[in-house]
This record gives sequence, C-alpha cells and structure tokens, in this order.
Amino acid sequence: MSAVHAIRVHRHGGPEELRYEAVEVGRPGPGEARVRHTAIGLNFTDVHHRTGRYPLAGLPHVIGMEGAGVIEELGPGAHAGLAVGDRVAYASERPRSYAQVTVMPTGRLVRLPAGISDEIGAALILKGLTAHYLIRSTYRISAGETILIHAAAGGVGLIMCQWARSLGVTVIGTVSSDEKAALARQNGCDHPIVYTREDVVGRVREITGGALLPVVYDGVGASTFESSLACLRRRGMAVSYGSASGVVPPLELFRLNRQGSLFVTSAGLADYIADRDELLTRAAELFAVVLEGKVKVEVKQRYPLAEAARAHRDLEARATSGSSILVP
Repeated sequence: MSAVHAIRVHRHGGPEELRYEAVEVGRPGPGEARVRHTAIGLNFTDVHHRTGRYPLAGLPHVIGMEGAGVIEELGPGAHAGLAVGDRVAYASERPRSYAQVTVMPTGRLVRLPAGISDEIGAALILKGLTAHYLIRSTYRISAGETILIHAAAGGVGLIMCQWARSLGVTVIGTVSSDEKAALARQNGCDHPIVYTREDVVGRVREITGGALLPVVYDGVGASTFESSLACLRRRGMAVSYGSASGVVPPLELFRLNRQGSLFVTSAGLADYIADRDELLTRAAELFAVVLEGKVKVEVKQRYPLAEAARAHRDLEARATSGSSILVP
C-alpha cells in the first residue's frame, strides 16, 4: 500500500468541505486495476456529491466521476484488451476520481486512442458518453429536425451541439450570456437564446414558426423544466438528465396529456453503459466523431487538484464554459 493525495468530503456542505489529504490506496483485487491519474474531469455531479444532494455511501469519501491516466497494475481476472501501461479513461460507477491514484473495476476502463490526449480523454469521456446516449438512444435525433439543448455552452452542451449539427439537425440552445452565446454558436448552435433577457418559449415559437420541437434536452432541472414542456410539440419528449438548478418537482401525470400527450424521461448514463459491450460501442462511436473532427473538445479551465474548491466555486457561479479538468 502507498499514500497518495486525494480530495475527500468529511461532511456535506460548501466548497470549503473539500479537503486535500493523504489517503492509502491498495493493490488491485480480482477484476480491478490501479490507475495513476494524469487528468480528472470536473462535472456538476461532483457538486451534488459534495453537498449531499446525491448521497455518498459513507464519509469521508473521495468524489469525482471521470478521469484519465495510466494502468499501473492489474489484478487477476482483468478484462481482456487491457494491459499495464495502457492509457485509459473512465466514467465511474461511483465517486472516486479526485485522487492521484485510484483502484477500480476494469469493466469501466476504456483505452484511449493515440489521437486523443489524456486531458481530452478526461474532459470527454463522461460528457461525451452522456451526449451519445442522449442523442443516439434516449431520443435518436434525425437530419432535418430542430431540437433544444439547455446549457448549450456547458461541457455536455457543446459536444451535443457539434454532434447534432454534423447529423443535419438544427440546434437551439439556451445560454446565460452573450459570451456563452458566441461560444455555443461557434460549436454548432444555430440559435443561441440568452435566457437572462430573452423569453425562451417565445423565441422557440418564433424560430420554429410555431411548430415547436420534437425533443428538449434538459440538464438544468427545476428552473427550466416548465419551459422545456412548453417548447414541445404534440407527442414531443422532454429528456431530463441533470439537476444543476435543483431537482424537478413532482409532476401531475395527466398534465402531459393536457399539454399534447407529451413524453418525459429522466435519463442517467449508468443505465446506458452498465453492459461493457455497450460501453465500448458507445466509446468507439464517440472517439470516432472526435478523431474525424466532427466534435472538438477544448479544455478551457485547468485547476490543480489541491484547488478543487476554487474549481467548484467557479462551476457553481457559472463562471466556466466548455470543459474543465483537475490536474493531479
């Protein structure tokens, strides 16, 4: 066993509860690998784990759901295709990535292609797989459609905008500022809506000529859910996949009937990559669109792992755009 540094939460609360401290990391057991991180992804899910909105199994607990690094050691029964020295990335089944080293199931590890750096891998894997299941599975978008993506200038949003545009889809996106509107537009969003001064539903009606939308992708939650429903055409689908502004309140089911026989789903990545073959298929398609240049991921913020609290403050203040990483 050896001591490494990690960020742990000893009690739920604000960014000040993120402690940078020495922890013990053991050797990998059956079906596990020891991975030394080279880059760690930053996601709003990490904030939810810190605050307790998404409860942790026990405290103290390392947080963080995605990372990239190098396999240092493999336990017996590791999945085929993995070897010591491989560059890998992962979207974790539980919080673990805010650490210099972790031990984890090999079933979650995906080898990084030569054309994708560790930084891009860490910034891409969870957000990119999320984008993949949303637009290729939960509601499979098709050329000629017009869709709405909330938080279009965020990490997932920018990937979705580019990918949708490459598929011949017209993208409407909500953003909080003119700066983020410009960023979204540069990344494939045809119609950025600055929600802080524009009426989202009114603009959607205007853009679509009153036809409204077949799908809205909503990772914001409580503050956007009503507008998401109001933007849907008859039999449209609201895809809720996050709660950055808070959890969506209870819904009277018959309302969906009255508003046009709408569909609502609450989707989570874990249920789309639980099977390793499905994980590898999704990852391969994700890496392909990146290597082909259809989707570009830019790391716009880098923070030392020890300064994770500053990263969380920026994230919660919506002071970040695109993807951010922690550097061990």
